[in-house]
Amino acid sequence: MRRKKGKLQRHENVIVFPGTVERLVAEGQQFAEKYQYDQAVECLKEALQYTEGDEALLSVYAFSLYEIRNFKEAKAVCEKLLAIGPQLYIETMELYLTVLMELKEYKQVETLIESLLEEDVIPPESQDQFIRIKNLNAAIAKAKIEDSLDDVEIEHASDEFEVDTFFSKTTIEQMQKLQAAKEMNIRPIKDLLVAIIEDERSHPLIQSFILYLLVAQEIPAIVEVKKLGHSKVVNTEELLLPDELPVAKKVFELVSDALDQEPSTLQMVQYLLARHIFAAYPYEWFNYGAEEVAEGYIDFVHGMFGVVKETDYDLMELLNTLEEQSELFDT
Repeated sequence: MRRKKGKLQRHENVIVFPGTVERLVAEGQQFAEKYQYDQAVECLKEALQYTEGDEALLSVYAFSLYEIRNFKEAKAVCEKLLAIGPQLYIETMELYLTVLMELKEYKQVETLIESLLEEDVIPPESQDQFIRIKNLNAAIAKAKIEDSLDDVEIEHASDEFEVDTFFSKTTIEQMQKLQAAKEMNIRPIKDLLVAIIEDERSHPLIQSFILYLLVAQEIPAIVEVKKLGHSKVVNTEELLLPDELPVAKKVFELVSDALDQEPSTLQMVQYLLARHIFAAYPYEWFNYGAEEVAEGYIDFVHGMFGVVKETDYDLMELLNTLEEQSELFDT
């Protein structure tokens, strides 16, 4: 019996075999459904080299780009999608406005929402949501204009974060100072914050919070982090945020699959993971792999409910230590 022949497509100088585009799109959608957005983007980007892309493909691609914080490309894809006139126009427009806000294009967001409201494009059931976006955009724009702190506040912050002054406060008071620092530009006090991280008096959560601020605000710094008997030098320009670390993402995926039929246990495990990832940051459970960590947390929570299994006692000791170090979350 003769094998059926599919028609080969040619894209520039590349031959595209039948089914290639469909396979790439399907794989991209599967990765997106599993929250593996970086891999979803890789597949869909390749697929779009060979096809213009329909609404479904472009929607998943735009959302995946947004999730990996590639806002510039996400904006371009949203604009292409909106030009098509997608069936999910309102949802696409919400994503587009969110991307514009991330790109700090606040005036465009304001103008666009006002135009949509005036032209009565937005259905009644969605108008409140767009008004909330408009108000949030205005608030963020105002905060950016004010630049969070004027020169006087910067000088005051420098005094507050001078190392000995900072450590003269209780750990709770230190955390409160850092919580307030989330709303300010910490670039002028970067060296003070690095000194706090490297000081032996620094609580692990204080170290984690400052690192988080430096990474979130994209402030370059070389920092030596000594935590729970371990030491390493990190470059904040190369450091991911806690919930973006590869082992952490894999652990979340593994426990979600393993506890699909145990929602209460899953909720508790996810709660502990979020706390402990931050407490250990920038480390990821030190020398343990994702599979060991996932199994350890499941055993840890099962043990809370009286189900005791033979387990890795060193890992259990680490989880207990991380839980103790996370107590500042409860204050």
